[in-house]
Amino acid sequence: MTMGCMRRLCLLLICAACVWAQPPYDLLIRNARVIDGAGNPWFRADIAIKSGRISAIGALGPVAAARVIDAKDRIVTPGFLDVHTHIEGGVERVPRGDNYLMDGVTTVVTGNCGSSAEHMGEWFRELESKGIGLNVAALVGHNTVRRLVMGTANRPATADELTQMKALVDTAMREGAVGFSTGLIYIPGTYSNSDEVVDLAKAAAAYQGVYASHMRDEGPKILDAINEAARVGLEAGMRVELSHFKIDAPRLWGMSDKSLALVDEYRRKGVDVVIDQYPYDQASTNLGITLPTWALADGAEKIKERLTTPGTRGEIAAEMKRMIDELGHADFDYATVATFRPNRAYEGKNIKEITVLRGQPPTVANQIDTIFDMMIGGGAQMVYHSMGDVDVERILRYPHTAIASDGGVRVLGEGVPHPRSYGTNARVLAEFVRKRGVLTLEDAIRRMTSLPARTFGFKDRGILREGAAADILIFDPARVQDKATYIQPHQFTEGFDFVIVNGTLMVDEGKLTEARAGKVLRRQ
Repeated sequence: MTMGCMRRLCLLLICAACVWAQPPYDLLIRNARVIDGAGNPWFRADIAIKSGRISAIGALGPVAAARVIDAKDRIVTPGFLDVHTHIEGGVERVPRGDNYLMDGVTTVVTGNCGSSAEHMGEWFRELESKGIGLNVAALVGHNTVRRLVMGTANRPATADELTQMKALVDTAMREGAVGFSTGLIYIPGTYSNSDEVVDLAKAAAAYQGVYASHMRDEGPKILDAINEAARVGLEAGMRVELSHFKIDAPRLWGMSDKSLALVDEYRRKGVDVVIDQYPYDQASTNLGITLPTWALADGAEKIKERLTTPGTRGEIAAEMKRMIDELGHADFDYATVATFRPNRAYEGKNIKEITVLRGQPPTVANQIDTIFDMMIGGGAQMVYHSMGDVDVERILRYPHTAIASDGGVRVLGEGVPHPRSYGTNARVLAEFVRKRGVLTLEDAIRRMTSLPARTFGFKDRGILREGAAADILIFDPARVQDKATYIQPHQFTEGFDFVIVNGTLMVDEGKLTEARAGKVLRRQ
């Protein structure tokens, strides 16, 4: 053998040794009790991850990996998918999405309740340039589209306006939106009729999009609202997600038996209707919903004009009194301020308490004056105690209910937001699985993983199988606990020891890492 041949042979042997020395996997999870997300019983297995995907599941024997995690008999599940969020504005400030990661969430869907980014493609590119910790998908919002074309006008759309709105929906879907959302109690979507909603939904259905709806009513007219949402699914040929399903009127607590029966009736007729829910008896949205919708039309100046014109102001106040009576509230003590930037002293107090703080007797009339002044000052984000535990639990038991927070990415310590942004999934596991026994652990995980993944078409997430994206959690179900409360909401969940997004550790031994492994999930 010539010297040159020997050198070449040595180089080949060195290269082969280097390749052999490289561990075959990036991450290996040993000694796990696996809940695969499909509702199956847990089983023992190892899980190997390579290049952001699950390479193998089973008894893997003596294989090597760059990092080995001993699960120590803890539960390993898919990362949670929260398909009802409002992260616009928050994720830009906290791109890692800390509060969601610490609650086991690896994928979120935003653009809900009819409110989304105005230019979907640009927003997606902005997120990618920042680097994000969560996987993010988005719906195109009806209210956003209508506002761009019609402002907040209280009237039906013209044929030309409808054409413009459909074009905006089409553009957003081509740029990667996963569906179309409505918020039919909010302006300006509340001024639309059902025909408009169906026509716009069809523009999203052309791309196999989902229809997600904050329905037109969640109290006295909830059955009419379900009929309207199901009509959209039937006529547009779309899957339907009914958002944060609830009964929000104390006078009607217990009525969820009828609302769920109607959902089941449509499912039997072939309409693919599912629902989502957060596991709390208090809701959160803006202060404006305490006013009749007609009073909110045509922009801030017109609202201010109505609220400062004696005759119109009196008319609005009289209707507000009728509204709370219809819902079953004696006054506005059920409405607590989460964020009010003009006066942070209001945050954490209800309208009745704020009225006293303003030096006035807490009559209903004076409470309404407080609301008017806050609306003139720019409005507020609120928490509303409007639901009953009997409905919360019954809706949670319904087999087609997914778990979703209706929260946002939060800046730690800012305002007094609803605790659902921090503790939704942990609360289900701690309160409704471990303490009350409402759900089995396997079924609770299904509602957080494969059920929402199926609805929104995430074919490689929400279930642990070879080839799927490596979004994975490791935790001890006996230790998982939500810490956020209404009084002290800025508290991370405890117990999700490892959170893996696309094969990268985002939470390692209970602590956030500096990684940004999230992706924008455009419609496929």
